[in-house]
Amino acid sequence: MKRRAPPAARVLRALDELRPGESSVILSVDGDPQVARRLMELGLVPGTLVQVVRRAPLGDPVELRVRRTHLSIRRSEAELVYVESH
Repeated sequence: MKRRAPPAARVLRALDELRPGESSVILSVDGDPQVARRLMELGLVPGTLVQVVRRAPLGDPVELRVRRTHLSIRRSEAELVYVESH
C-alpha cells in the first residue's frame, strides 16, 4: 500500500509580506474592529484569493487584486490581514 505525503502545513503570513505577483488565500483579518470591518467591506474576507499587484516605491500603499477588482490599502492595514502560505 502506497502512503500519501502529509498535506503541507499552513503557515500564516501577513499580507504585507507577499511580493508583487504573489497570491494567497485570506485566513483572517485582525486589528481594531472598525478597521477590520472596513477591510472586509472592501472584499478582504476569509476564504478569498488575493494577489499583490504592486507596491508604491516606498512600500506604501499596496495595490491588490481581489475578485477582479483592484484596490489599494495602507501597508499598516495589510499587516492586519493574514494569508495562507504554502
